[in-house]
Amino acid sequence: MTRSATARSAIDRYFQVSLYLLIVTGFATLASTGKLDTPALLLVSLALLYRGYLLVRGRTLQLPERWASYLTLVYVVFYVCDLFLLSGSFVSATVHLVLFIMVVKMFSVQRDRDHVYLAIISFLSVLAAAVLTVDAVFFAAFCVFLLLAASTFISMEMRRSSARVSACRTPPAVTRRLTGPLSTTALALALGTALGSSLIFFIMPRLSTGYLSAYAPHSALVSGFSDDVRLGEIGQIQQSDTVIMHIQIDGDTRGEYDLKWRGVALRAFDGVRWSNPQQQAAALSNPDGNYDLSTTRAATLAALPPHLVRYRVLMEPIGASVFFLAPRPRSLSGNYHMITVDEGGAVSNGDREHAIGSYRATSDIGQPSPEELRYATAEVPPKIAIQYLQLPPLDPRLPRLARDITARSPTAYDKAEAIEDYLQKQYGYTLQLPSAPQRDPVAYFLFERKAGHCEYFASSLALMLRTLGIPARVVNGFRSGEFNSVTGSYIVRGRDAHSWVEAYFPRYGWITFDPTPPGAAASSGAWNRAGLYVDALREFWREWVINYDFAHQMSLSNDVAVRSRQWFDGARLWMRQRYAALLERARQVKAQAERSPRRTVGMALAVIALVILLLNIGRLRRMVRVRRLVRNPASAPQAAASIWYGRMLRSLGRRGWRKLPAHTPKEFVGTIRDPKLRGPVASFTDHYERARFGNSANDAQALPEIYEEIRKS
Repeated sequence: MTRSATARSAIDRYFQVSLYLLIVTGFATLASTGKLDTPALLLVSLALLYRGYLLVRGRTLQLPERWASYLTLVYVVFYVCDLFLLSGSFVSATVHLVLFIMVVKMFSVQRDRDHVYLAIISFLSVLAAAVLTVDAVFFAAFCVFLLLAASTFISMEMRRSSARVSACRTPPAVTRRLTGPLSTTALALALGTALGSSLIFFIMPRLSTGYLSAYAPHSALVSGFSDDVRLGEIGQIQQSDTVIMHIQIDGDTRGEYDLKWRGVALRAFDGVRWSNPQQQAAALSNPDGNYDLSTTRAATLAALPPHLVRYRVLMEPIGASVFFLAPRPRSLSGNYHMITVDEGGAVSNGDREHAIGSYRATSDIGQPSPEELRYATAEVPPKIAIQYLQLPPLDPRLPRLARDITARSPTAYDKAEAIEDYLQKQYGYTLQLPSAPQRDPVAYFLFERKAGHCEYFASSLALMLRTLGIPARVVNGFRSGEFNSVTGSYIVRGRDAHSWVEAYFPRYGWITFDPTPPGAAASSGAWNRAGLYVDALREFWREWVINYDFAHQMSLSNDVAVRSRQWFDGARLWMRQRYAALLERARQVKAQAERSPRRTVGMALAVIALVILLLNIGRLRRMVRVRRLVRNPASAPQAAASIWYGRMLRSLGRRGWRKLPAHTPKEFVGTIRDPKLRGPVASFTDHYERARFGNSANDAQALPEIYEEIRKS
């Protein structure tokens, strides 16, 4: 193989590997979203593995161009079926189309432009991943993709240029080292691109927070927090580990709060579904930008000492329009043009242009004592009684059970507490849903299965309270999840979804009761430290990339300005302190010198001597080494030969025989006219060249003796 062919072969090999890894990275980025169906994931993975096997073995499998055309025509028909019958989604069907084109094109490359098509398809896979996810994993995969894209297009251009050159003079040794420089160049380009784009991202004015949200699939979690919820939907949500939101409570650094985060309050029940047929009203916006949510508190609430908590919520894109808030919210702030509140206290986003991302809120979590609630004997307002005492046709055993449980409970609060305690102790918790739909799921839970998840416990408590004349409603939301000590925030997952009951007490409003057995819900698991840092990275990505807007820009610029000013002030203070300390030290030295001048002069001379020694330490080491080589030239013949030859030239220079830079050692010998001096110099030069270039120890050993002879001549 000629040098030209060797170089072209190395470049082509590097290009093929880079392009293959680019395709794999694009597909892996798409697969990491978790939104790719199993058949597509399996088939494309097998195709990529087979292509990698062929690449390692140096083989090729090329489909005829006619076959590729026929397959494409067949897939056009399949795409229509996929769009309307199989996937039912434009995004999913289009992703399948992109993957099909990638596989077919990968095995039917005919021209150089086909390689460009494959690179573009890989980018489309990354773009599809951007539509399907907003996770931080996408950023890591995109960085790898960016590196491989730079490597692929550099080697593609080199491959194209080398094919046009008839003779390549690249030596084989350089060809073998081709991978290193190309990879380094690609890495430098990728890093420069990432840094430049990051700078543009953070500086460019942000007028919108859209993230291709029009095409992003909405989460199934939305159904559990709508105005119409079927029994069992919260149980389905609880089987998911998907992160729903992060909650950071001001002043809480150790996870001391155990709060419930209200979503929707449901009042109407038809035996199978809970619904919320209530009117929504726009919340008033204060001049400071906060929305006043005090309308969620009943006007007849008794005066209680406030217990305010301020917190910040960072929502994942689940598609819900409900704000999850701690009980009795007072205010809410965020980049939302309209906030609505219904009579049940559910706070919703009325701004279609801004999906729920992050918001800050304040709630009053103060609760009356049991003694105060026991004496809440005023009449229930008619409007509350009409809305929250409604009952569907019930199994007659249910009101009888409620009366039996509360037979010895004199007050409404005691009755609610008795039923709550009974359900917690007499029934089991399970996330296994009934195998078949039940005509009366609450009665089936209470009298036959006697096990269920939080929705069944909450529905049973609410219905039994209503049979006793106590207004009650079911609330869907979340419990506080695992506390991340790295970020100081609570990680709320799908498995933290929960249902509980709010009962109405005159003068005090709605009071929470939770009949679900303690600890029955799935635990959040023991996260190791690395998992907490991963979650912190996800939270940072969500906050400062996905939700990055003009408010974040202002916050970031203000933070940079404050920190810069603090650093400058700190540096100036440090310099002043060092200067004052230096002056004080100078005064102390002056006073000491006046008291004992001899000692001061001696110390100064010692310091000067030490400084001179330190400054010349390198020169001293070289002098010691030269002396050692001069005494024992055989230990390092080449270095000793150079030293002795330099001495010989200096000795001859003092006599008038100077070697010009253009002269070789042999030519310098010819310039010496004195025959008595020329002979020893010629002999010295011969020994010098054998020692210097041949590493001859014997010749180096002979140099000192010949030098003495030259010096005495």
